[in-house]
Amino acid sequence: MSKKKSNNFNLVLTKLITDVFEKSGNKPLNYKQVASKLNLHDDETRVLILEVLKEETRKGILQEPEKGKFILKQLKTFVTGKVDMTSDGSAYIVSDDEFEEDIYVAPRKLRNALHGDIVKVYVYAKNKGRKKDGEVVEILQRAKMDFTGIIKLSDRFAFFVPDDRKMLHDIFIPLDRLNGAKDGYKAIAKIVDWPEDAKNPIGEITHVLGKQGENNAEMNAILADYGFPLAFPDEVEKQAELIKEEITEEEIAKRKDFRQVLTFTIDPADAKDFDDAISFQKLKNGNIEVGVHIADVSHYVKPGSALDKEAFERGTSVYLVDRVIPMLPERLSNGLCSLRPNEDKLCFSAVFELDNDANVVEQWFGRTIIHSDTRFSYEDAQEVLENKSGKHSEELLKLNEIAYKLRERKFKHGAISFESVEIKFRLDDQGKPLGVYVKERKDAHKLIEDFMLLANKKVAEFIAKKGKGKQKLTFVYRSHDSPKEDALLSFSQFASKFGYKIDMSSGRETARSLNFLMADVEGKKEQNVLTQLAIRSMAKAVYTTKKHSHYGLAFDYYTHFTSPIRRYPDVMVHRLLELYLADGKSVNEEEYEKMSIHSSQMEKKAADAERASVKYKQAEYLQNNIGEEFSGIISGLTEWGMYVEIIANKCEGMIRLRDLNDDFYVLDEKNYCIIGQRRKKKYQLGDEVTIMVKKVDLGKRQIDFTLVK
Repeated sequence: MSKKKSNNFNLVLTKLITDVFEKSGNKPLNYKQVASKLNLHDDETRVLILEVLKEETRKGILQEPEKGKFILKQLKTFVTGKVDMTSDGSAYIVSDDEFEEDIYVAPRKLRNALHGDIVKVYVYAKNKGRKKDGEVVEILQRAKMDFTGIIKLSDRFAFFVPDDRKMLHDIFIPLDRLNGAKDGYKAIAKIVDWPEDAKNPIGEITHVLGKQGENNAEMNAILADYGFPLAFPDEVEKQAELIKEEITEEEIAKRKDFRQVLTFTIDPADAKDFDDAISFQKLKNGNIEVGVHIADVSHYVKPGSALDKEAFERGTSVYLVDRVIPMLPERLSNGLCSLRPNEDKLCFSAVFELDNDANVVEQWFGRTIIHSDTRFSYEDAQEVLENKSGKHSEELLKLNEIAYKLRERKFKHGAISFESVEIKFRLDDQGKPLGVYVKERKDAHKLIEDFMLLANKKVAEFIAKKGKGKQKLTFVYRSHDSPKEDALLSFSQFASKFGYKIDMSSGRETARSLNFLMADVEGKKEQNVLTQLAIRSMAKAVYTTKKHSHYGLAFDYYTHFTSPIRRYPDVMVHRLLELYLADGKSVNEEEYEKMSIHSSQMEKKAADAERASVKYKQAEYLQNNIGEEFSGIISGLTEWGMYVEIIANKCEGMIRLRDLNDDFYVLDEKNYCIIGQRRKKKYQLGDEVTIMVKKVDLGKRQIDFTLVK
């Protein structure tokens, strides 16, 4: 190696070595530990690392606190990270550089950085006993520039008050940038400028949503707040309209024809898009053939098209209390791709031959054409199952029998049964809530779910086993990690206060005892609290190209294949399955991992938007109950208050600790309770209390309760 190349290599190595110390929090490391962290294991490079460590020590960059171990004399002063804003206007910077400790930034040192922004921070030398603090020197990436909120209008100017609680600055709106917004109206504002010496950003109104409190205005504000568009771009709508409805003989010839096989759909009574159907036929050998037929979205939505790009950006359909915001335009979601009865439809199918013990004897995956004979609502199908008579009763009863066996086997292998409560509202024509009820899940729901799980599992298994080792095929899996032991232990200790025991001796025993708890708690007042806490103790399911198992379902392989109308990962899965069935080459893993991460992020945003719409309707429902008393269960605890869920209607509000004037209460996070410091009175998560509805803030979607002694 030439001297110049050698010097350049040493410089690069020195930079890598100092980064190792930065990222490990400047812990003392020897040359072998540094080499290991750099994944460099040959003797020659290790010796070179030791030489660099000694040379940098001589220069005063490093120091040797104990023989053979080195640290940086001074940590670098700049880091990047994400802003996590607090209610008092200060922030913590969650560092991308793997610092164990978040960096505190005082309000005056934020330099107009907002919640979620990626920033560069100057970190001050840490004084003994003080938290690490710093100052924002550069905003690298804005998290968002568009906000929903309320217009406050005066004669000479207007201010826009954002809904986002983490956005602590009102936005100044010049009168010529109101775009028709009136005082008190709900709107979307975009920040267009923020002069360095200005207290408030300057913005313009981009969309007027309507009067504050109007259902459409509030629901659209929630969508916009979570980054979902309110309409499809013209180009996307036009592209959807241009797709031909006719199914050609040429296309039919490429597919397996199921039009003569009994096929039906089972969906909610108010569903408009039917993306899955079940076919059923008895075989001569006594086995049953079940076809899981899924709308062939990828036939219509081509990679790189405007339709495809829009679907990818949205990532998912969004289900608010009173509406569905589809991932695909209505022409596709409710038309071409919807498996409506008495129409020929194109599908991608998973077809299984099952014996009497619900074992899969044969399986087939491929493109099909179907003709649904009947459209069942869940209620219709349930009636047939309960009465053991009615349309297609023989087939439905046999499918239900197989579903029970599939379910039993799944739980025997360690799957966990989480039956969380789903809240629904009865709404009037204006979207005002008239009542609240809990949606029941009966056999008809579970039957469909079990066959969808079977298809998802078997598609993932087929691809995972088709390519192994160097022949591994890039695919999109649905991954669910096992829970962290400390989270599970904490939940176990809490559940024991209600008399439930969690056996954590093995994964199988943990799952078994969790299922026993879930069955035992059903219908009891503590059901929702314990179910939600159990779910929170679990890891979150995500999309990934890594072949992880699904802990909650106890499946070695799992994917999402069954809902391409409403989930973009399912579209990716269909395309990849088609490619690999034709023995195509594996696609770029890095590219698909990025798409998977985006899909997981959009799924979370959609879930958050759905929760926000529920919170809004709960607040709207209780507006007429100010001063009324209800029995409730303590459902959550924070350092500033306790959440209580009303037993009768599942609406949740907060009792603020400052309103408990009989003592000074503090949170005992470890034991899930708040305790009075003088009298030691304790309020435990799951306790039943009587509350009075004190105040409702629709804008903030907040309900305040007071405790009735």
